[in-house]
Amino acid sequence: MPRKTYNEKLHSPGELPKIEDLSAKPEAVSRYGGTKLLVAAPMQYNDIMARVPEGQVITADGIRTHLAAQAGADATCPLTAGIFINICAHASEERGGDIPWWRTLKAGGELNEKYPGGIEAQKLLLEGEGHEVVQKGKRWFVRGFKDAMWNITTGE
Repeated sequence: MPRKTYNEKLHSPGELPKIEDLSAKPEAVSRYGGTKLLVAAPMQYNDIMARVPEGQVITADGIRTHLAAQAGADATCPLTAGIFINICAHASEERGGDIPWWRTLKAGGELNEKYPGGIEAQKLLLEGEGHEVVQKGKRWFVRGFKDAMWNITTGE
């Protein structure tokens, strides 16, 4: 059976979004800060990533926090968030690059090595929008990313 394209994965949410009840798992409640864990659908990430304006950035954690608040959950699953954000980036490239996936950073303003073209592609695109990208050890970060953060709630 042929592998699904990234766009097929993006548009195949299965039973998502859903809220998992963690009340029977004390270690998970402690880790996520509550009993309700949102597992968002891939398109929920895509819709937010598509709206980040040029010159601004957002973090995966910022998206997760926003989605959890919208759903009335305590947190959003970080594992599926990472997978779905990566799917959004690759699906965009399959469509010719219609969403600015490079503006979505990992925690702390870090670049994502799993994006199309790896760190180098994301670095070039961010620098092309005026961001300074710096290396710290083996990792790359947007300097001053907090000053360039896009506010999901207000759209500013």
